[in-house]
Parts: sequence; C-alpha cells; structure tokens
Amino acid sequence: MTRGEVGYADLALNAHVTLCHMTLAESQTIVTREATGAALVLLLSDAERRITRRLALVLAHHDCTVERWRALALLSGGDRHRMSELAEFTQLPPASLTRLIDGMVADNLVHRKTDPRDRRRVLVHITRRGLALQRRLSEQIVAESDAIFGDVDEHQVAGLLKSLAALIDRLR
Repeated sequence: MTRGEVGYADLALNAHVTLCHMTLAESQTIVTREATGAALVLLLSDAERRITRRLALVLAHHDCTVERWRALALLSGGDRHRMSELAEFTQLPPASLTRLIDGMVADNLVHRKTDPRDRRRVLVHITRRGLALQRRLSEQIVAESDAIFGDVDEHQVAGLLKSLAALIDRLR
C-alpha cells in the first residue's frame, strides 16, 4: 500500500460501536457488521471509480463517453425505455440525460418517441447504427479488459460478477 491509500483492513479493525446494554459478544457482532458494511461501501465506491476511469480511457478511443455507453448497453436489449429508466441507469440528472439523448438522436444512434399509453412520457430505442456501435464497444471492452481490470484473475472477476448480481437483486 502506498502512502495516502486507504487501508480497508485497517478500517475494519479500527471501527467501534459503543452500546452499553449489549454483551461483549453482541457488541463484537455489531462492530464487525458495522466495519464490514463501511469497508464494503468504501471498496465498492473505490472500485467503481477506478474501473470507470479506465473504461472511459478505452471508450475515448471511439469518441464515446461512459454515460453514452451505459445508455447504449441498456437499449441494446431491444426494448424501448423511458427517460427516467435511462437517467437511473446512466446516473445522469434529467437535463444532462436530455442533452445526451439529443446528441445520440443527432448521431442516429437512438430514436425518441412519445409513449402511446402516456403522452407525457418519452420512449427511447436503439437504431441499427446504435446497436452496431454498442457491439463494437463491447468487443473493444473485452479486448481491453486487461487495461480496465489490470491483472485481476478471470475467475475472480467471474466470482465478483456473480456476487454483485446477487447483491443488486437483493437491493431491488
């Protein structure tokens, strides 16, 4: 660990909770749970930031942003999605998402149309050109996985993927 880096194991060891009405065993369980929860949140946040930064470098070679890639990834399933779904998935506020989709419409990557069941809503779907770009970007991400994930073992990534998918399912 270099100077200035957070030691997540130290965080787990240094966390403390003082609840005088608990037994020592109960307080140890709370300390462990609290420390593990804090460490997990910090680790996930740090990993997301580092991976997103590396992903952005790979996507930049194709004049694509992480947010544009996220929108294409969601839409590539073939379904039309509401702008609110896209905002959540891309992690963009509504005004920024509107600008993103405007650019994607101008580049003929997506089409936008009013929801026939609720005229107040807008549905977005991917075009053939957008789908082709999404496929090229996905292939490039696979090809550049070493640049994104470093020397992390494929089995570790697969296990992490499975664990994160289960966590996300439980959080929904």
